[in-house]
Amino acid sequence: MYKTISNIDPGGSPAGWKIRLGASPIIGTAIHSGTNVGDACRSLMSLSDPDRRREEDPFTERFIADFPTQIVVHRSRFQADLNRPREAAVYLSPDQSWGQEVWREQPAEDIVKEALAFHDAFYSELNRVLAGIERRYGRFVLVDVHSYNHRRDGPESKPTSRDLAPDINIGTSSMDRQRWAPVVEAFMETLRGHSLNGEPIDVRENVSFQGKGEQTRFVHTNFPDTGCAIAVEFKKIFMDEWSGKPDWGTIQQLRAILASTVPVLELALRGMR
Repeated sequence: MYKTISNIDPGGSPAGWKIRLGASPIIGTAIHSGTNVGDACRSLMSLSDPDRRREEDPFTERFIADFPTQIVVHRSRFQADLNRPREAAVYLSPDQSWGQEVWREQPAEDIVKEALAFHDAFYSELNRVLAGIERRYGRFVLVDVHSYNHRRDGPESKPTSRDLAPDINIGTSSMDRQRWAPVVEAFMETLRGHSLNGEPIDVRENVSFQGKGEQTRFVHTNFPDTGCAIAVEFKKIFMDEWSGKPDWGTIQQLRAILASTVPVLELALRGMR
C-alpha cells in the first residue's frame, strides 16, 4: 500500500517533487534527476539545455523505482540545488557550477528568494517524512542516488582513470561510520556480489566523492542516532554523457542491482537492535 505526496507549483504544474511512501524503513532519493526550469529562470540563463543536462543526474529516478519509499525531485539543480547548503543553492558564479556561466545576467532577487523557499520547503517536508518513518520503525536508511561524468574533456576523450572513478562510489564522510558499519558494509557487499554486462562491478568508498552533500548532512545532523544516509554515485556508464543517450539495458541492470539491497538493508537495521 503506497501513499503519494506531490509538491505542486502555484501555477499547478508538478515542478517540485514527488514522494511515494511505502511500508519500510528504506528510502531511495533522486534529488538531481529533474530537468524542469521555470520560464523566468530560463529566459535569464546563458547555459544551453545540453550543457545543463550534462551536469544533472538523468535516469537516477529509475534506479530507485523499486524502493518502498521514493523521493524524486523534478526541478533542475540549476534553478535550486537541494544538495548544496541553503546559501549555495543558487549557482551565482562559475566556481559553483563546474566553470560554466549559468546566467546571462544575475537572477533577480525574487527568483533567488523563490529558489531558497523551495529549498526550505523540501527540507521541511523531508524532515516530516523521515520523522514519521523514525516513529514507525525506530531507524531508517536513506540511499541518496546521484551520477557523475567521467569524460569531461569531450565525447571522444579518454575516460577518467578507473583508479579515480569507480563504477559505484559510496560516500560516507558525514555519518558515524563506526555506528553504521553493519549497514554500509552489507550494502556494499551486496552491490559487489553482482556483475554488470558480464563484468564485476567496481564499488569503492569515498574515492571520487565523499558524501558531503546537504541531504546526507541533514539526515545525520537531525537524526544522529536513527538515520543512516548513504550517498551513492553511479558513474555514467549507463548513458552517453555528451549526447544524453541512455543505455536502457544497463539502466535496467543497475535498477535491479540497487533493488537487491533493500531486503539486505532491512535485515541489517533489524540486526542493530
